[in-house]
Amino acid sequence: MTRTAYIFMDFDGVTHPWGEVEDFRCLPLIESVVRDFDEARIVIASDWRMLFSLSKLVSRFSEDVRPKVAGVTPHMLPKHGTELHGLREREAMLWLAQHEPDIETAPWCALDDAPGNWLTRSRLVLTDFKRGFIEEDAEALRRMLSGFREGLPDNARPRSMLRWA
Repeated sequence: MTRTAYIFMDFDGVTHPWGEVEDFRCLPLIESVVRDFDEARIVIASDWRMLFSLSKLVSRFSEDVRPKVAGVTPHMLPKHGTELHGLREREAMLWLAQHEPDIETAPWCALDDAPGNWLTRSRLVLTDFKRGFIEEDAEALRRMLSGFREGLPDNARPRSMLRWA
């Protein structure tokens, strides 16, 4: 049996270009990749999670993909400006620790347009905020999810010395 693979997903700059109409025009391409991987689950890591209910966020997805949305990451308030770097990853790891017995070996990746949100760059599919998620990002996500099916190389695992919470 294949383990659940988690996709921590931003919205602005991913599902649509940042600063443009919030029409989620790139979401169908993301969903097409997710449909190819029964084990894939989406966790919303976007700031939208603080503005809208989970049901409202889930309603943005196609009906067949909605059951694959596993939730939203918790919101952590940084005490210092230096804690902003990697904040989304710490929030994601906090969520993962609540849902997986071993976060060190859990298959996860992130879709985001801001590289500073994620310290583990080998797990990040970085989108161009001016374009959102495009076909080359879809290929990168497919490779990432396929790699999870086959087993992760040690150098792609999160470094244990990182503070997740």
